[in-house]
Amino acid sequence: MTDDKPGHAGDPRATEARQREIQQRQDDKDRAQAKGERKPPAGPQAVQAGAREQPSDLPAQHITKPGLEAELQLQPQYQAPDYLGSRKLQDMAALITGGDSGIGRAVAVLYAREGADVAIVYLSSHQDAEDTKRAVEAEGRRCLLIAGDVRDPAFCQQAVAQTVQQFGKLDILVNNAAFQEHASSLEDIDEQRLDETFRTNIYGYFHMAKAALPHLKQGSSIINTGSVVGLKGSARLLDYSATKGAIHAFTKSLAQNVIEQGIRVNAVAPGPVWTPLNPADSPAEQVAEFGKQTDFKRAAQPEELSPAYVFLAAPVCAGYITGIVLPVTGSVGAI
Repeated sequence: MTDDKPGHAGDPRATEARQREIQQRQDDKDRAQAKGERKPPAGPQAVQAGAREQPSDLPAQHITKPGLEAELQLQPQYQAPDYLGSRKLQDMAALITGGDSGIGRAVAVLYAREGADVAIVYLSSHQDAEDTKRAVEAEGRRCLLIAGDVRDPAFCQQAVAQTVQQFGKLDILVNNAAFQEHASSLEDIDEQRLDETFRTNIYGYFHMAKAALPHLKQGSSIINTGSVVGLKGSARLLDYSATKGAIHAFTKSLAQNVIEQGIRVNAVAPGPVWTPLNPADSPAEQVAEFGKQTDFKRAAQPEELSPAYVFLAAPVCAGYITGIVLPVTGSVGAI
């Protein structure tokens, strides 16, 4: 076991404990500020424009980091039952970080439905990971679970090696793991928090891409999860927004770097999505309002994001697309 000081990746249990400590300090500040605040009035009715109606109201729930999907009072919709696979990723091998829950789980399911085997990298949410594995296997494909910390470059090398050993190749890397904790002012973000956010959200993407590139070939792709806050900023997510902006720039830069190898690199920039990330960040009363500021007046469900990841991964769909940041935000004029 390595020493898990700020700036040094190590035992996932230490990372989990450190993230909970950061969360606890912010929770204490939120409780002190919450007195006297009034809940905003209900807004217009949520917009429904997809294959099936999605939840418009979210529970007022706050959960402990890193956040289990199984703990959510409203289970995220990830199955996309109206999405029919058509062999777009047939016999490919994909590695998805943060694939145990949320957007990562939804992407894993659709990748399997399109014919891919999937390796799931996750920190410590074993129950969620096992649930995702069962969902992938129900689509008739193989699923490999790999627990560890993407802040650690040695772990990233090991995760890629295990994936290639299990599946014989690697065609798609989805960088999706993230750490998020809000703050009301810049002064609230100490070195520990800044280090945690950047090393998870952008260092982890660098480490995984560097480990994966020697195994990728013509027709392969890397897809990074950015964010709407990386496009327009966020007053309460200063460090998180900065990492997402960095991810967008990294995407465009790496796309230029590897284009001659026939490898495409793109990003998806989600708006508010109902996953464990936000209930493990915001106070319960704010979680209940999550996503209602969008033009759709609601948060997205993971299954509303996952087809974008299929589109960008599939050579038959996006073979002439690289270096883009695709906004899926529920609002007009996100960029």
